[in-house]
Amino acid sequence: MHQIVTKPIDSTSRWWVLAIVVAAQFMFGVDAFIVNVAIPTIAVELQATPAQIESVIAIYLIAYATLVVTGGRLGDIHGTKNVFLAGVLGFTLTSLWCGLAQSGLELIIARLAQGATAALMVPQVLATLHLLFTDESRGRAFAVYGIVLGLAGAAGFLLGGLLLTVDLAGTGWRSVFFVNVPGGLAIAAAAWRIMPSAPRRSGTRLDIKGSVVLFAGLLCLIGPLLFGHDVGWSLWLWAVMALGGVILAGFLKLEHAVARAGGMPLIDLTLLSDAAFLRGLGAAFFFFLANLSFYLVMTLFMQRGLEIPPLTAGMAFLPLALAFVVASRHSGARAQHRGSRVLIEGCAIQAAGLAALALVAGYVDAASPLLLALTMIIFGYGQGLVMAPLSGVVLSTVKPVAAGSASGIYGTIAQIGNAAGVAAIGAVFFAIEALQSARAGFVVSLGLFVTLIMICAAFLTWLRRAST
Repeated sequence: MHQIVTKPIDSTSRWWVLAIVVAAQFMFGVDAFIVNVAIPTIAVELQATPAQIESVIAIYLIAYATLVVTGGRLGDIHGTKNVFLAGVLGFTLTSLWCGLAQSGLELIIARLAQGATAALMVPQVLATLHLLFTDESRGRAFAVYGIVLGLAGAAGFLLGGLLLTVDLAGTGWRSVFFVNVPGGLAIAAAAWRIMPSAPRRSGTRLDIKGSVVLFAGLLCLIGPLLFGHDVGWSLWLWAVMALGGVILAGFLKLEHAVARAGGMPLIDLTLLSDAAFLRGLGAAFFFFLANLSFYLVMTLFMQRGLEIPPLTAGMAFLPLALAFVVASRHSGARAQHRGSRVLIEGCAIQAAGLAALALVAGYVDAASPLLLALTMIIFGYGQGLVMAPLSGVVLSTVKPVAAGSASGIYGTIAQIGNAAGVAAIGAVFFAIEALQSARAGFVVSLGLFVTLIMICAAFLTWLRRAST
């Protein structure tokens, strides 16, 4: 394939390009959290079952996780600008579809499509930053990127609560999806005008079979966790989960076959022999199991258990999000000097925050949003200490030539962890809520979060000892 020569872009224009691609990343990040605030309202208005509630979040993550590597490769084949534009426009259209959905099932399908388009859009953001910022400004550019990632969570919670409260033109929860439409169109128009066309990489090939098999395996493994409560945990669900395990094992065999045939497997198979990298992935998986699922359960407890209005519930997350940003700002530098010890300390702080929340939920009959917000600061600060440097620690043993593939695997594992956490811990919460109360479901969920964070810390300790 012929190379396309990239036109030089001046230093001023590249900062405008940074603003464009980071705005797309911001939209993606906001969408992950804004939906959490709206979930209880969506459940009531669409008469959605607990399984459908969880699926609205989980299916989006599964689609994104299985296609994000393919999205990155499409950028290499067709150019980052072309694929970025396709992703942004696709994300905009599927957001509109989500807002127009008339049933829980239709919303789930629309979210599946939205996750797929996000997998086209997001990989091009970092690719563009790597292309445009190769000098001393690189650090500043990635600092902007990191800050925007941190602020997206706070903005999502606040915007979600605000839109539900204002109820623009009577659209209710649908406005949390409609808001992406003007934003997406503006980003696409600006990108079309000033975003440079990156060079295409010859020899890059897709692994469509790998993506399909991975998606099927994850769906079979995680899907039963979503729908178990609705069908009484029938025996056939466990058979489907077992089938998912078999498909995922077959996925690895398929990847080896693709490599032997001279193709480009979805994952770099040589990384599977890197014990340190695998331990790091274990830490990441358990960390992300307790990530988005925490926000789902916390939102459900506040709105369904304590009957806190959406706007007030959204605002209660703001101190957590700000503490996360503060911790993220200095955790990277600390991790460079102290390694994974900083992350282990962050896990301990998260566990302390979760324990404090359990005490508040267990012994305060009507906990105020302010009390919950102040308690969540502890958890948010600990989470920021871990999440920001975690990818760097996991990838620290990987050879530079395999860094791109390793980053793709890390991102995929992170989103699989998020989806599995929403499915598994969400199922526990809904089951206990049905038997006892939302308060009881929340306290049990907090215990599971502590367990997962401690397993993450154990993997990090194992990784640390292996590297000394």
